[in-house]
Amino acid sequence: MIRYLFTRLAYMLPVVWLVVSVVFLLIHLVPGDPIQAMLGESAASADIQAARHAYGLDVPLSTQYVRYWGGVLHGDLGQSLRLNKPVRSLVAQAYPATLSLTLSALFVAILLSIPAGVRSATRRNRWDDRALSFVSLLGLSFPNFALGPILILLFAIHFDWLPVSGAASARSLILPAITMGASLAAILTRMVRTSMLEELGQDYIRTARAKGLTERAVVYRHALRNAMIPVVTVIGLQFGALLAGAIVTETIFAWPGIGRLTISAISNRDYALVQGCLLCIGLTYVAVNFLTDLVYSALNPRIRQ
Repeated sequence: MIRYLFTRLAYMLPVVWLVVSVVFLLIHLVPGDPIQAMLGESAASADIQAARHAYGLDVPLSTQYVRYWGGVLHGDLGQSLRLNKPVRSLVAQAYPATLSLTLSALFVAILLSIPAGVRSATRRNRWDDRALSFVSLLGLSFPNFALGPILILLFAIHFDWLPVSGAASARSLILPAITMGASLAAILTRMVRTSMLEELGQDYIRTARAKGLTERAVVYRHALRNAMIPVVTVIGLQFGALLAGAIVTETIFAWPGIGRLTISAISNRDYALVQGCLLCIGLTYVAVNFLTDLVYSALNPRIRQ
Protein backbone atom coordinates (compact mmCIF):
# COMPACT_ATOMS: atom_id res chain seq x y z
CA MET A 1 0.00 0.00 0.00
CA ILE A 2 2.86 2.42 0.82
CA ARG A 3 4.44 1.75 -2.56
CA TYR A 4 1.10 2.39 -4.25
CA LEU A 5 0.80 5.75 -2.42
CA PHE A 6 4.27 6.88 -3.50
CA THR A 7 3.56 5.81 -7.08
CA ARG A 8 0.39 7.89 -7.21
CA LEU A 9 2.18 10.87 -5.65
CA ALA A 10 4.93 10.59 -8.28
CA TYR A 11 2.28 10.70 -11.02
CA MET A 12 0.86 13.90 -9.51
CA LEU A 13 4.10 15.90 -9.85
CA PRO A 14 4.04 16.35 -13.65
CA VAL A 15 0.31 17.11 -13.47
CA VAL A 16 0.94 19.88 -10.92
CA TRP A 17 3.74 21.28 -13.12
CA LEU A 18 1.42 21.24 -16.14
CA VAL A 19 -1.37 22.99 -14.22
CA VAL A 20 0.94 25.76 -13.02
CA SER A 21 2.47 26.23 -16.49
CA VAL A 22 -0.81 26.24 -18.42
CA VAL A 23 -2.42 28.68 -15.97
CA PHE A 24 0.55 31.04 -16.26
CA LEU A 25 0.73 30.93 -20.06
CA LEU A 26 -3.00 31.18 -20.73
CA ILE A 27 -3.52 34.24 -18.56
CA HIS A 28 -0.64 36.03 -20.30
CA LEU A 29 -2.17 35.28 -23.72
CA VAL A 30 -5.33 37.21 -22.80
CA PRO A 31 -5.29 40.48 -24.79
CA GLY A 32 -5.11 43.76 -22.91
CA ASP A 33 -2.74 45.51 -20.58
CA PRO A 34 -3.57 44.95 -16.88
CA ILE A 35 -1.51 47.96 -15.79
CA GLN A 36 -3.32 50.22 -18.27
CA ALA A 37 -6.65 48.86 -17.03
CA MET A 38 -5.62 49.44 -13.41
CA LEU A 39 -4.33 53.02 -13.84
CA GLY A 40 -6.85 54.14 -16.45
CA GLU A 41 -6.56 55.54 -19.96
CA SER A 42 -5.36 58.94 -18.76
CA ALA A 43 -2.36 57.58 -16.83
CA ALA A 44 1.05 59.01 -17.70
CA SER A 45 3.51 56.79 -19.56
CA ALA A 46 6.07 57.10 -16.76
CA ASP A 47 3.51 55.90 -14.19
CA ILE A 48 2.61 52.91 -16.37
CA GLN A 49 6.27 51.93 -16.78
CA ALA A 50 6.88 52.31 -13.04
CA ALA A 51 3.89 50.09 -12.22
CA ARG A 52 5.01 47.45 -14.72
CA HIS A 53 8.43 47.41 -13.11
CA ALA A 54 6.94 47.23 -9.61
CA TYR A 55 4.85 44.17 -10.52
CA GLY A 56 7.60 42.53 -12.59
CA LEU A 57 5.74 42.79 -15.91
CA ASP A 58 8.52 44.65 -17.75
CA VAL A 59 10.74 41.58 -18.15
CA PRO A 60 10.48 38.79 -20.78
CA LEU A 61 7.77 36.17 -20.31
CA SER A 62 10.34 33.44 -19.68
CA THR A 63 11.81 35.44 -16.79
CA GLN A 64 8.33 36.02 -15.37
CA TYR A 65 7.69 32.28 -15.61
CA VAL A 66 10.85 31.42 -13.67
CA ARG A 67 10.06 34.05 -11.04
CA TYR A 68 6.49 32.80 -10.74
CA TRP A 69 7.68 29.23 -10.19
CA GLY A 70 10.13 30.46 -7.57
CA GLY A 71 7.29 32.24 -5.81
CA VAL A 72 4.97 29.20 -5.99
CA LEU A 73 7.63 26.94 -4.49
CA HIS A 74 8.01 29.40 -1.60
CA GLY A 75 4.25 29.87 -1.15
CA ASP A 76 4.26 33.36 -2.70
CA LEU A 77 1.57 33.78 -5.38
CA GLY A 78 2.26 37.46 -5.98
CA GLN A 79 0.37 40.67 -5.34
CA SER A 80 -3.11 41.49 -6.60
CA LEU A 81 -3.01 44.38 -9.07
CA ARG A 82 -6.46 45.71 -8.17
CA LEU A 83 -6.74 44.96 -4.45
CA ASN A 84 -3.05 45.50 -3.67
CA LYS A 85 -3.08 42.53 -1.30
CA PRO A 86 -1.16 39.24 -1.34
CA VAL A 87 -2.90 36.72 -3.60
CA ARG A 88 -2.27 33.98 -1.06
CA SER A 89 -4.32 35.76 1.61
CA LEU A 90 -7.17 36.54 -0.82
CA VAL A 91 -7.34 32.92 -1.99
CA ALA A 92 -7.11 31.66 1.60
CA GLN A 93 -10.10 33.84 2.56
CA ALA A 94 -12.27 32.67 -0.36
CA TYR A 95 -11.24 29.01 -0.54
CA PRO A 96 -13.11 27.75 2.57
CA ALA A 97 -16.38 29.15 1.19
CA THR A 98 -15.94 27.35 -2.13
CA LEU A 99 -14.85 24.14 -0.44
CA SER A 100 -17.87 24.15 1.90
CA LEU A 101 -20.20 24.83 -1.04
CA THR A 102 -18.66 22.08 -3.20
CA LEU A 103 -18.68 19.50 -0.40
CA SER A 104 -22.27 20.40 0.46
CA ALA A 105 -23.29 19.97 -3.18
CA LEU A 106 -21.48 16.62 -3.26
CA PHE A 107 -23.26 15.56 -0.07
CA VAL A 108 -26.64 16.54 -1.58
CA ALA A 109 -25.86 14.58 -4.75
CA ILE A 110 -24.80 11.43 -2.86
CA LEU A 111 -27.70 11.68 -0.42
CA LEU A 112 -30.19 11.79 -3.28
CA SER A 113 -28.57 9.50 -5.82
CA ILE A 114 -27.67 6.36 -3.85
CA PRO A 115 -31.15 5.63 -2.41
CA ALA A 116 -32.77 6.64 -5.71
CA GLY A 117 -30.40 4.51 -7.80
CA VAL A 118 -30.79 1.46 -5.54
CA ARG A 119 -34.57 1.85 -5.50
CA SER A 120 -34.67 2.20 -9.27
CA ALA A 121 -32.54 -0.93 -9.75
CA THR A 122 -34.51 -3.10 -7.31
CA ARG A 123 -37.83 -1.93 -8.84
CA ARG A 124 -36.74 -2.25 -12.45
CA ASN A 125 -39.36 -1.32 -15.08
CA ARG A 126 -41.98 -0.49 -12.43
CA TRP A 127 -43.69 2.85 -11.92
CA ASP A 128 -41.17 4.14 -9.37
CA ASP A 129 -38.26 3.19 -11.63
CA ARG A 130 -39.84 5.13 -14.49
CA ALA A 131 -40.59 8.09 -12.20
CA LEU A 132 -37.02 8.24 -10.94
CA SER A 133 -35.69 7.98 -14.51
CA PHE A 134 -37.86 10.92 -15.51
CA VAL A 135 -36.72 13.00 -12.53
CA SER A 136 -33.04 12.25 -13.24
CA LEU A 137 -33.52 13.23 -16.89
CA LEU A 138 -35.13 16.46 -15.70
CA GLY A 139 -32.15 17.12 -13.44
CA LEU A 140 -29.74 16.65 -16.34
CA SER A 141 -31.74 19.07 -18.47
CA PHE A 142 -31.49 21.99 -16.03
CA PRO A 143 -28.11 23.80 -16.03
CA ASN A 144 -26.96 25.74 -12.97
CA PHE A 145 -27.69 29.15 -14.44
CA ALA A 146 -31.32 28.15 -15.04
CA LEU A 147 -32.00 26.17 -11.85
CA GLY A 148 -30.48 28.77 -9.51
CA PRO A 149 -32.84 31.66 -10.37
CA ILE A 150 -35.84 29.30 -10.27
CA LEU A 151 -34.94 28.19 -6.74
CA ILE A 152 -34.44 31.81 -5.70
CA LEU A 153 -37.85 32.84 -7.08
CA LEU A 154 -39.58 29.88 -5.45
CA PHE A 155 -37.97 29.41 -2.04
CA ALA A 156 -36.42 32.81 -1.33
CA ILE A 157 -38.89 35.29 -2.86
CA HIS A 158 -42.25 33.50 -3.06
CA PHE A 159 -42.17 31.46 0.16
CA ASP A 160 -39.46 33.53 1.92
CA TRP A 161 -38.00 30.41 3.51
CA LEU A 162 -34.33 30.88 2.65
CA PRO A 163 -31.92 33.81 2.03
CA VAL A 164 -31.61 35.08 -1.53
CA SER A 165 -27.82 35.44 -1.52
CA GLY A 166 -24.71 35.87 0.60
CA ALA A 167 -23.21 33.64 3.27
CA ALA A 168 -24.65 35.08 6.47
CA SER A 169 -25.67 31.70 7.93
CA ALA A 170 -25.78 27.97 7.24
CA ARG A 171 -29.23 28.44 5.68
CA SER A 172 -27.58 30.48 2.93
CA LEU A 173 -25.78 27.31 1.82
CA ILE A 174 -28.94 25.32 1.04
CA LEU A 175 -30.01 26.83 -2.29
CA PRO A 176 -26.54 27.02 -3.92
CA ALA A 177 -25.74 23.48 -2.73
CA ILE A 178 -28.95 22.14 -4.28
CA THR A 179 -28.27 24.11 -7.46
CA MET A 180 -24.81 22.56 -7.83
CA GLY A 181 -25.72 19.09 -6.60
CA ALA A 182 -28.88 18.52 -8.67
CA SER A 183 -27.21 17.70 -11.99
CA LEU A 184 -24.59 15.51 -10.30
CA ALA A 185 -27.35 13.68 -8.42
CA ALA A 186 -29.05 12.91 -11.74
CA ILE A 187 -25.80 11.55 -13.21
CA LEU A 188 -25.02 9.44 -10.14
CA THR A 189 -28.58 8.07 -9.93
CA ARG A 190 -28.27 6.63 -13.42
CA MET A 191 -24.79 5.34 -12.66
CA VAL A 192 -25.87 3.64 -9.42
CA ARG A 193 -28.87 2.07 -11.16
CA THR A 194 -26.78 0.65 -14.00
CA SER A 195 -24.07 -0.63 -11.68
CA MET A 196 -26.59 -2.16 -9.26
CA LEU A 197 -28.43 -3.97 -12.06
CA GLU A 198 -25.14 -5.52 -13.13
CA GLU A 199 -24.27 -6.64 -9.60
CA LEU A 200 -27.73 -7.99 -8.79
CA GLY A 201 -27.37 -10.44 -11.67
CA GLN A 202 -24.10 -11.92 -10.40
CA ASP A 203 -23.74 -15.45 -9.01
CA TYR A 204 -22.64 -14.32 -5.54
CA ILE A 205 -25.96 -12.47 -5.12
CA ARG A 206 -27.91 -15.65 -5.88
CA THR A 207 -25.68 -17.50 -3.40
CA ALA A 208 -26.33 -14.88 -0.71
CA ARG A 209 -30.07 -15.18 -1.24
CA ALA A 210 -29.85 -19.00 -1.17
CA LYS A 211 -28.16 -18.76 2.24
CA GLY A 212 -31.27 -17.05 3.59
CA LEU A 213 -29.98 -13.46 3.90
CA THR A 214 -32.61 -10.77 3.93
CA GLU A 215 -33.11 -8.78 0.74
CA ARG A 216 -31.90 -5.62 2.51
CA ALA A 217 -28.64 -7.34 3.52
CA VAL A 218 -28.14 -8.70 0.01
CA VAL A 219 -28.71 -5.30 -1.62
CA TYR A 220 -26.91 -2.97 0.77
CA ARG A 221 -24.22 -5.17 2.33
CA HIS A 222 -23.12 -7.12 -0.75
CA ALA A 223 -24.34 -5.62 -4.03
CA LEU A 224 -24.02 -1.93 -3.18
CA ARG A 225 -20.37 -2.10 -2.10
CA ASN A 226 -19.27 -3.62 -5.39
CA ALA A 227 -21.61 -1.35 -7.33
CA MET A 228 -19.97 1.72 -5.77
CA ILE A 229 -16.58 1.04 -7.41
CA PRO A 230 -17.39 2.75 -10.76
CA VAL A 231 -19.57 5.31 -8.97
CA VAL A 232 -16.61 6.48 -6.85
CA THR A 233 -14.64 7.06 -10.04
CA VAL A 234 -17.45 9.18 -11.49
CA ILE A 235 -17.71 11.18 -8.25
CA GLY A 236 -14.00 11.99 -8.38
CA LEU A 237 -14.17 13.04 -12.02
CA GLN A 238 -17.32 15.10 -11.47
CA PHE A 239 -15.74 16.97 -8.57
CA GLY A 240 -13.89 19.06 -11.14
CA ALA A 241 -17.21 19.83 -12.81
CA LEU A 242 -18.56 20.97 -9.44
CA LEU A 243 -15.61 23.34 -9.02
CA ALA A 244 -16.23 24.74 -12.50
CA GLY A 245 -19.94 25.04 -11.73
CA ALA A 246 -19.08 26.90 -8.55
CA ILE A 247 -18.04 29.90 -10.66
CA VAL A 248 -21.57 30.25 -12.08
CA THR A 249 -23.36 29.34 -8.85
CA GLU A 250 -21.31 31.70 -6.70
CA THR A 251 -22.07 34.53 -9.11
CA ILE A 252 -25.82 33.82 -8.99
CA PHE A 253 -25.99 33.60 -5.20
CA ALA A 254 -23.26 36.20 -4.44
CA TRP A 255 -21.34 33.49 -2.59
CA PRO A 256 -17.93 34.79 -1.43
CA GLY A 257 -15.81 31.98 -2.85
CA ILE A 258 -13.04 31.31 -5.35
CA GLY A 259 -15.42 31.30 -8.33
CA ARG A 260 -16.73 34.79 -7.70
CA LEU A 261 -13.19 36.00 -6.98
CA THR A 262 -12.01 34.52 -10.29
CA ILE A 263 -14.73 36.29 -12.29
CA SER A 264 -13.82 39.59 -10.64
CA ALA A 265 -10.11 39.03 -11.32
CA ILE A 266 -10.72 38.15 -14.99
CA SER A 267 -12.88 41.23 -15.57
CA ASN A 268 -10.14 43.41 -14.03
CA ARG A 269 -7.29 41.58 -15.83
CA ASP A 270 -5.68 40.90 -12.47
CA TYR A 271 -3.02 38.45 -13.66
CA ALA A 272 -1.68 37.34 -10.31
CA LEU A 273 -5.12 36.84 -8.76
CA VAL A 274 -6.46 34.86 -11.74
CA GLN A 275 -3.36 32.65 -11.64
CA GLY A 276 -3.77 32.08 -7.91
CA CYS A 277 -7.47 31.21 -8.16
CA LEU A 278 -7.09 28.83 -11.10
CA LEU A 279 -4.03 27.25 -9.52
CA CYS A 280 -6.00 26.60 -6.34
CA ILE A 281 -8.88 25.04 -8.30
CA GLY A 282 -6.50 22.91 -10.37
CA LEU A 283 -4.55 21.64 -7.37
CA THR A 284 -7.79 20.83 -5.56
CA TYR A 285 -8.92 18.78 -8.55
CA VAL A 286 -5.59 16.90 -8.59
CA ALA A 287 -5.83 16.22 -4.85
CA VAL A 288 -9.42 14.95 -5.16
CA ASN A 289 -8.42 12.58 -7.95
CA PHE A 290 -5.62 11.27 -5.73
CA LEU A 291 -8.09 10.65 -2.90
CA THR A 292 -10.43 8.97 -5.40
CA ASP A 293 -7.64 6.56 -6.35
CA LEU A 294 -7.17 5.71 -2.67
CA VAL A 295 -10.88 5.08 -2.10
CA TYR A 296 -11.04 3.05 -5.32
CA SER A 297 -8.13 0.87 -4.20
CA ALA A 298 -9.78 0.39 -0.79
CA LEU A 299 -13.01 -0.82 -2.42
CA ASN A 300 -11.16 -2.94 -4.98
CA PRO A 301 -7.81 -4.21 -3.58
CA ARG A 302 -6.91 -5.71 -6.96
CA ILE A 303 -6.15 -2.18 -8.20
CA ARG A 304 -3.13 -2.02 -5.88
CA GLN A 305 -1.62 -4.99 -7.69
